[in-house]
Amino acid sequence: MGNPVIYFEIGAADRDALLRFYSELFDWGLEDLAPGSYTLIDPRAGLGIIGGIGSSRDGTPWATFYAEVPDVQHTLNRAESLGGKIVVPMTEIPNMLTWGMFNDPDGALVGVFQPAPLFERKPSAGDTPGVDWFEVLGSDADRTCAFYADLFDWQLRGSGAYRFVDTQSDGRGISGAVGSGGDAIWATIYAKVPNVEAALARAELLGGKREYGPNQVDDHLRTGAFRDPGGNVIGVYEHPNHD
Repeated sequence: MGNPVIYFEIGAADRDALLRFYSELFDWGLEDLAPGSYTLIDPRAGLGIIGGIGSSRDGTPWATFYAEVPDVQHTLNRAESLGGKIVVPMTEIPNMLTWGMFNDPDGALVGVFQPAPLFERKPSAGDTPGVDWFEVLGSDADRTCAFYADLFDWQLRGSGAYRFVDTQSDGRGISGAVGSGGDAIWATIYAKVPNVEAALARAELLGGKREYGPNQVDDHLRTGAFRDPGGNVIGVYEHPNHD
């Protein structure tokens, strides 16, 4: 069994700005979990995963995903042994979850946590953009792919600069890809939207900045990405045949 990706998280020093941005951009539902410091995101898309928005104590923004693991400390130690660096040591929130975060060899930030019922919730039904894809881009595709395959027991399909991930999780969580992106180095998530250009333009209108796109990948798939007001990279894609 591999480790499924079942949660995403976005944060910056100005959490309120992010709450306004994502509420207006995607019409995501927001629920205060810890008033003033942490808010759950329900994409209300009927697909994908839920997430959260938090506050950065040192001003550093972040956008990433979390993989569910059986032992947080073991996984953090394993990440370090493979060339990563522990950023948030194993932390226990009583009666809620045990979690931690690491930087991979390129500095991309990824979270891990042990099974937590609160974060197993599914997005409620609706037609707003759902988060159902993750992506990790490093400076060297072979190194990045080897790191995540070894750490999370993922199988990677294909070759070259971009490889699709089979998390080997019996259908739990979301799918994604790992590869290299030249100067682009990140671990992030993608939301499925009706129109990539419209989503990027709306993000810019609300104070974001276009990172790339729209890029036409094939006859059906179009992708793009923006930086939110905190500086986080978030991807968007459209694919009429992908539900």
